[in-house]
Amino acid sequence: MIDLQNVTKSYGDVTAVKSLSLHVREGEIMGIIGHNGAGKTTTLKMIVGLVSPTSGRIRVMGREMSQGRTSVKQDIGFLPEESSLYDKMTVTEYLLFFAELYGVPRRDARRRLEDLLTSLDLSRRDQRTGELSKGMRRKVAIARALLHNPRVLILDEPNAGLDPLTSFFIINYLKSLKEEGKTLLVSAHNLFHIEYICDRVAILRDGELVICDTMEAIRESLGRREYEVVFQSDEPLEFPREEGNYVFQTRDVGQVASVLERVSENGWALVNLSVRESALEEIYVRLMKG
Repeated sequence: MIDLQNVTKSYGDVTAVKSLSLHVREGEIMGIIGHNGAGKTTTLKMIVGLVSPTSGRIRVMGREMSQGRTSVKQDIGFLPEESSLYDKMTVTEYLLFFAELYGVPRRDARRRLEDLLTSLDLSRRDQRTGELSKGMRRKVAIARALLHNPRVLILDEPNAGLDPLTSFFIINYLKSLKEEGKTLLVSAHNLFHIEYICDRVAILRDGELVICDTMEAIRESLGRREYEVVFQSDEPLEFPREEGNYVFQTRDVGQVASVLERVSENGWALVNLSVRESALEEIYVRLMKG
């Protein structure tokens, strides 16, 4: 669906993206993360044709992507990190204006606008965009990116600076778009959101791809898995105690089996057996330090 082959972007002596090869599959949500200056925004702008690569090739839906290639851009919805609105226009006026720019017929545009504003829970349709809260303005910008019903969505920090409830609403909304068959490439600093909605995650560092895989595979290769056995016994034992319970923690599944055997053999009461796996944020921090 989106294919980057050995893509490099340089600005004078500074190389923002270095020989990046990345493939986003049709119908998936891919997250792209990295520190400030890692090359995320530059990569997204190259994909949508706002910036031309210094070298390498970019294809979207099998077609070459370059500035001015409108046939490809018709199938792409782009939400930049900073998305200014026309403050003196009402929400309806603003979206109908952009629908006309996208070439959406007026009758279809009104139906599409109604569906989008309803699904985004945006009721203030006759209010000027300059009078809306930041969360409402972000919803309007998302609606604008979806007006022409694109197959591919490129979203740069879709929930940046929003309150937790609005932010989580938008993340869940993006998840629902995948169920409609859309392909999404999402950049975000909130790694919990990336982990929550993405099928795969690409991590960039200094313009280069560090890893791109599913969360399960990333955890398997870079994460940690810790087991915890909580049980009760009247006997004095060598295990740490917390709130009247004995607690045993280990990364060795064999040691877990040994403790469970002791619990069973001695008739101790098993309170809980749990597994904790590394969150994306923990893995990311460890990668950046490395």
